[in-house]
Amino acid sequence: MRKRILFIEDDLILNRGICVGLEREGYEMKAGFSIADAKNMLAKETFDLLLLDASLPDGDGFRLCRELKNEDLPIILLTARGMECDMVGGLDAGADDYIVKPVSLRVLTARVQALLRRTGNRENVYRMGPFEFEFEKASFRKHGVSLQLSVREQKLLAYLVAHANLVVSRDKILDYLWMDDPNSVEENAVAVVIRRLREKLEDDPARPVYIRNVYGAGYMWSERCNVYDPQGSKQ
Repeated sequence: MRKRILFIEDDLILNRGICVGLEREGYEMKAGFSIADAKNMLAKETFDLLLLDASLPDGDGFRLCRELKNEDLPIILLTARGMECDMVGGLDAGADDYIVKPVSLRVLTARVQALLRRTGNRENVYRMGPFEFEFEKASFRKHGVSLQLSVREQKLLAYLVAHANLVVSRDKILDYLWMDDPNSVEENAVAVVIRRLREKLEDDPARPVYIRNVYGAGYMWSERCNVYDPQGSKQ
């Protein structure tokens, strides 16, 4: 599953550039531009790493680091200040690493990878809405109630969640689920597994809000499930 990074930086061009660069390296990026954005996103979603600018319009990253010090979240501070006292202050505040701008994408990616390797033994649980998924342990819960998924359903769910909010074509799903024996697959095999998974995850499988069908393109695990699209129910 792709690692999820929250990047908080008020420079719009830098924010977008780093997000695009790290997405190309295989990370799932979410962007914010202020301390308020960071707190709001951290309250709603789970991330593997926080990449945080030290100087923001509504406060400084050092204070936010201190507030998050007891949270199980790796933090890299990104700042234009390179004085030794600032570096020490950032680490004392709870940051795991400190990078001085400007920094190349190659160096930033290496530091991100290094920190995630060091913290890779932390619990890897995907949480979204009513769901908690632990793919490595094959543990799946909705509202705290355990869900029994077949091996094929687990594999499909992991694939969709790894590409959350992105459309995955039927052919790609087909290749992924039956890569061991593609010649034995029936025409409607993907639709059957999708239907069975919806029956276990959706409140109303006929009107799915999590496993969406993007008409003519494929399927998508939606983390934006507060609005229903009538086309989402088409097979």
